[in-house]
Amino acid sequence: MYRLLAPAKINLFLQIVGNCLDGSGYHELVMVMQAVSLMDRIELMPRRDRQIKIRCTSAAVPCDQRNLAYQAAALLQRHFPDCQGVEIFIEKRIPVGAGLAGGSTNGAAVLVGLDLLWHLGLTQEELQHFAEQLGADVPFCLQGGTALA
Repeated sequence: MYRLLAPAKINLFLQIVGNCLDGSGYHELVMVMQAVSLMDRIELMPRRDRQIKIRCTSAAVPCDQRNLAYQAAALLQRHFPDCQGVEIFIEKRIPVGAGLAGGSTNGAAVLVGLDLLWHLGLTQEELQHFAEQLGADVPFCLQGGTALA
């Protein structure tokens, strides 16, 4: 079993500088992001089958394929088909829907934890590549600290 801390993030500065030209409907932003000491706790327990199960202390958090922690585990399973399943327990301390990257940081923690649990030996660059596939905040949540984005 692995236990991990997944810190929230806040935006210290955010400026909209334009519209993305890729048709996504997103805006181009300049942000200064900061990881903070408010954290969710994540536990990863191996399963002998290939199922991904999620439990969470908050009823507001989906415990299915909509959850970024689930998506992180499924992404790694697709790339490493010999891996078993995992049970993910989320002790939710970051408020849901508050813009503090709670789902993103959970997804990042699952990537790191499963790298350890499944003995994948991923580099930081490889973890970042997987994080990019999950969402815009997930790569920052892997590195933490302060970042200009």
